[in-house]
Amino acid sequence: MEQIAIVARLRPGAEPEARKLVEGGPPFDPAEAGLNRHAVYVAADEVVFVFEAPDVEWIVDEMVDAPFQWRLTEAFEAWRSLIDGQPRAAKAAYVWARDVPSPEIASTSA
Repeated sequence: MEQIAIVARLRPGAEPEARKLVEGGPPFDPAEAGLNRHAVYVAADEVVFVFEAPDVEWIVDEMVDAPFQWRLTEAFEAWRSLIDGQPRAAKAAYVWARDVPSPEIASTSA
């Protein structure tokens, strides 16, 4: 699985409004977009959007290039007043994951 993060600096005092936007959930259906996982982290001065999926860069590019497919145009506008400068992409430099065995599915006989 691939990961990409979009990191943006928040304007001073924008953290509460950023948290409100995040609480409303994403302006797209993550599963329909092809994502396996999506998270948003909000700090006092930054927001980080993390996307995980195979070929995730293509998925994120599609979202940015065709925002009308989702409700992204409105979302981009809502974030524009909170962001200071240009958001930037960051790729994972190190990822550790525990190898967790899948639970066995018991077969039933009818």
